[in-house]
Amino acid sequence: MGSTPSVDRPSATWMSPEPHDERFWDERYSSRDALWSANPNAHLISEASALVPGAALDVGSGEGADAIWLAQRGWQVTAVDFSTVALERGAARALEVGANVARLIGWLHQDLTVWTPPEATYDLVTAQFMHLPKDARESLHRRLAASVAPAGFLLIVGHHPSDLQTTIPRPPLPELFYTPADLAGALEPGEWNIIVSATRERTTTDPRGQTVTIHDTVLRAQRLG
Repeated sequence: MGSTPSVDRPSATWMSPEPHDERFWDERYSSRDALWSANPNAHLISEASALVPGAALDVGSGEGADAIWLAQRGWQVTAVDFSTVALERGAARALEVGANVARLIGWLHQDLTVWTPPEATYDLVTAQFMHLPKDARESLHRRLAASVAPAGFLLIVGHHPSDLQTTIPRPPLPELFYTPADLAGALEPGEWNIIVSATRERTTTDPRGQTVTIHDTVLRAQRLG
């Protein structure tokens, strides 16, 4: 929880060791008309644009920008988040885009630290900037990997540990950050084709108005069919 919404990732989610429960997130979303940018994640666009639409799971969907982008391209999306305020906002925005988009998105209220999605179900599972303590994060990633259908894709994006040195606000908790090797090493050997395992640079503006370079961890892997 510490990204500056107007200058950083559209839907980054920080989960620190302190309890940040549903009430915390509902109050945070209710504090302004839009907590995050309405733009979909750049890495989702770059990694999923060429994929054949099917069933998608959008993890930590927030106000729905990624889910709406996927639905506009024909994906049947399950958008999951802890905050009912965020889910209601996402559903309303989907309707504003169009009924043909809204009907392709199901909005699901779940605590992602404990929720288990159905196994071998989704053609794309995308988790963008979900930052949890190490044990909770690894547990979540195992459950997400298990939910990918044969020949389906797992896309995980997060802030690289080097961003602890940036002037963009980041919580001083190294365990919340992870590398491409951390993600790739957690996948079962022989079950996945790792397509992208990379650290990618991008620029943004810090709270003082300065342009800075930050680094994203990106993993896209395909389950072997």
